[in-house]
Amino acid sequence: MSYAAVLIGAIFGSFFNVVAYRLPRGESLAHPPSRCPGCETPIKPYDNVPILSWLALRGKCRACGTRISPRYPLVEAATALLCGLVVLVKGPNAEALLGVVMVMLLVPVTLIDLDHRIIPNKLMIVGAVLAPPLVVLADPDAIVEHVIAGLAAGTFFLIAVLAYPRGMGVGDIKLAAVLGLFLGRAVGPAVFIALVSGTLVGALIMARKGVAEGRKTAVPFGPFLALGGVVALFAGDAMVDAYLATFN
Repeated sequence: MSYAAVLIGAIFGSFFNVVAYRLPRGESLAHPPSRCPGCETPIKPYDNVPILSWLALRGKCRACGTRISPRYPLVEAATALLCGLVVLVKGPNAEALLGVVMVMLLVPVTLIDLDHRIIPNKLMIVGAVLAPPLVVLADPDAIVEHVIAGLAAGTFFLIAVLAYPRGMGVGDIKLAAVLGLFLGRAVGPAVFIALVSGTLVGALIMARKGVAEGRKTAVPFGPFLALGGVVALFAGDAMVDAYLATFN
């Protein structure tokens, strides 16, 4: 079953490359078909096989030889790996489906935030709509916990944005809330990991550029939330249990 998840992840990873490029530009995700960025020749189906086609063509367009960014197969491979790991760890069940959908949401969110420093509302709406029924499917008794976690995470980041508007954006509030819907109580470790990793990267930037220049460097926070979300997906509940056990 995990092999099927890997295959599905690679296929969706290819689609997410399209989403990351077209969605912020307001372009259709379906039309026109994928084209070479150099000569605009439509890419044939046999040249659009995730990962393998890029390797076979050595990262070049068959028609004109234009270099195709290695980001495309890397995104496909990363999505495939994450989806496979979710099913391997969780097992072929509804809980794994919840995790796979979350991963598939975080991939395009990360790419778009890195490129444009925005988190599209359309993706957040998809996550907010899909998470509750998937939670009910996986564990009906947990839906209240997940809704509360979504509200708590969103409120936490709302306060952070109001207190320091330059640090985060409204998109981060929405992403944190959606992560809460998917993760439930495990959103706590996700937020903690995001804050720690974001702080470390910020410190490295300031160490390299100097404090004054480093503070002016814009760093999107969405990818750190995505990192925290993925780690929490696999280890969040264990981290919460370990934390609670220290007080018992």
